[in-house]
Amino acid sequence: MFRQEFYNLLLKSGILPAEELKKIAVKSTKVDVVNEIDLLEVPGFDSVKVAQEIATKFSLRYMDLSNARVPKETLALLKKQNVIKYRAIPIQKTTGSILLAIYDPTITACANDLKMILRSKVDFLLTGLMAWSKLYTEISTSVDDLLEYVELISAQSDKANKEQTIREEDIGEEIVVMVNKIVVEAYIKKASDIHMEPFEKNFRVRFRIDGNLFLHSEPPKGLMLAIISRVKIMAQMDIAEKRKPQDGRIKIKIGDVTVDYRVSSLPTLFGEKIVLRILDKSAIKLDMTLLGLEPVQLKILKDAIHHPYGMCLVTGPTGSGKTTTLYSALAELNTIDSNISTAEDPVEFNIEGINQVNVRKDIGYTFASALKSFLRQDPDIIMVGEIRDRETGEIAVEASLTGHLVLSTLHTNDAPSAIARLLNMEIEPFLISAALNVVVAQRLCRKICLSCKDKDNIKKELLVSYGLTPESAEKIQAYKGRGCNACSGTGYKGRVAIYEVLPITMAIRELILSNATAVEIKQKAIADGMKTLRMSGLTKMAMGLTSLEEVIANSASDTD
Repeated sequence: MFRQEFYNLLLKSGILPAEELKKIAVKSTKVDVVNEIDLLEVPGFDSVKVAQEIATKFSLRYMDLSNARVPKETLALLKKQNVIKYRAIPIQKTTGSILLAIYDPTITACANDLKMILRSKVDFLLTGLMAWSKLYTEISTSVDDLLEYVELISAQSDKANKEQTIREEDIGEEIVVMVNKIVVEAYIKKASDIHMEPFEKNFRVRFRIDGNLFLHSEPPKGLMLAIISRVKIMAQMDIAEKRKPQDGRIKIKIGDVTVDYRVSSLPTLFGEKIVLRILDKSAIKLDMTLLGLEPVQLKILKDAIHHPYGMCLVTGPTGSGKTTTLYSALAELNTIDSNISTAEDPVEFNIEGINQVNVRKDIGYTFASALKSFLRQDPDIIMVGEIRDRETGEIAVEASLTGHLVLSTLHTNDAPSAIARLLNMEIEPFLISAALNVVVAQRLCRKICLSCKDKDNIKKELLVSYGLTPESAEKIQAYKGRGCNACSGTGYKGRVAIYEVLPITMAIRELILSNATAVEIKQKAIADGMKTLRMSGLTKMAMGLTSLEEVIANSASDTD
């Protein structure tokens, strides 16, 4: 939680506008996390200036610890849960006392508590929130710290599976620990997927972090079968079946957090490849105001989903955050007077109050058949995981024209191309024109790591060539990450979404009816004020959230 005493201090000081501060505090509700670090994402927040002002006001010694190197044994003097509770980090130990780095001056009132915990006299040194957060990353919970708190929730059925399908001696305790280490470390590093890949002479494990794959380890090839079997047992899959792809699910409690892992096996030339998709519900904030939409874009999307009928589409490649956007919209619409049904492949997160259905192609229960059954269930709002074919598209359009709000996704490069995709499915232009409310295209750009964020001197001519006006290019200060321990040397940590929101205005409806191309629709939308993915990305770059390289990699030119 955002510490109330620090919140009150900032509120009274006027360092940040009250509305901006309240917005951060309301957003930062996760327990056992230093939520004040979210302040570093507020444009214009100068942690050094703030700290210097606070130090003067409270007569505390100030020091910039941005480049401080603190021995690990000193950092370890205070356990992580106490660092979070007291917002204090040990940075120096002498024979008489321990020096604690703080950014919140009200922590000095907790001196007696810290004396008892550390069994030593304590002194305080005020530093900036940015510098403090860099020190904090050095004491993040290690894999070994969490291992003793790992609990396989389906442990009972796991034991039964082991007895029936594999001898106890085939999978020893070291394999269990090794697999636990892999899944826990992937969770700590905020990976989205774990890849276990067999090759002729080696076996490797890779993590997908912020959209990119990184090598984690290469366990001995001789342990490959045991590791894969252990994962399949945990996922309650048939370990004897190695010829067919299988799907399973693992639910693990790590500390106080329950994490789902969706497991998929694939027979390859040299053994089964296993991919685990990490589904951490606690990390998903289903709030439309937190998606990263700009105010105008947010208003357009909210107006569209609060329309009593019509179709709202979200487009983008796999892994671009479409599901999070749809779930956030559903959370906004999830009221006691609405009947909401979703068809998904598969259901990723359970949302209380919404009827969620897994499609099953193996038994003929497709998106189209799920849609047909929904229409007999007196629905108000329907979410279809993806419109993949003409039948699903036609039923979705028909439903949206008969008094239902339909949300769905398509795989297209930008928002106007979604209209072209529906036309290619041979859905009539007049139906598309009447049904559509809005189309949203999105991508995820990697965020610059706050611990090693540095200025990036980009030539103004280059910024202009990518779409900025000369006046805007003069004012912008670009940033990049140097690479540090906190971001594993990449310069990036976390991701931020960029959006292209296309409202279906009367002018756009007329273009659809006249069979206009996606390019013509895009040009008209831009003329009417639509921000393209490139424009949205450049705005995020100007805010210091991402780099120019990420913007270019995740957005096509507006003239394409």
